[in-house]
Amino acid sequence: MILAIILVFAAASALTIILLVAVSRSLQVSPKPGLASQIQPIDIEAFRNLVDPAEEAYLRHRLADSEFRVVRRERLRAMAAYVRTAGGNAAVLVRLGQDAMAASDARTAEAARQLVDNALLLRRNAAFALFRIHLALAWPNSGLAAEPVLERYEQLNSSAMLLGRLQNPAAPVRIAATF
Repeated sequence: MILAIILVFAAASALTIILLVAVSRSLQVSPKPGLASQIQPIDIEAFRNLVDPAEEAYLRHRLADSEFRVVRRERLRAMAAYVRTAGGNAAVLVRLGQDAMAASDARTAEAARQLVDNALLLRRNAAFALFRIHLALAWPNSGLAAEPVLERYEQLNSSAMLLGRLQNPAAPVRIAATF
């Protein structure tokens, strides 16, 4: 019996690792010229609404169970799209930051290092959040983990704008849409 439990645990762990690696690789961007043009702005307010636990509690309270499950799955799919976009933008910003780290100006190099650090952390959080979102699609009562992606994305936006101002004050990098 103990052997069976150990085998099930090992299989579940292996599946988790495989899924995380697959999601992580799907967030990678191939190096191309004009990386800044590959950044897709995200509507932060809409993303914040999707990850707000109070909004979900409100919907759970106001809707019938069957309606709530349908709405929650749609919200989860939308959340996954935002997280994928955030992860893709982070991959682009890692490349931009790595290119800018060679700058002779110490402030620019430090801003680039900070951008790369934030972008790498966001990519890791995005991969984990996608895994949790897909679990929530399969098991509707499971929790979510997209809030760290939103927080990191906002920090990444600040880092990208700082580096953009230091490199070219006339054209800052913007990764969050303002509506």
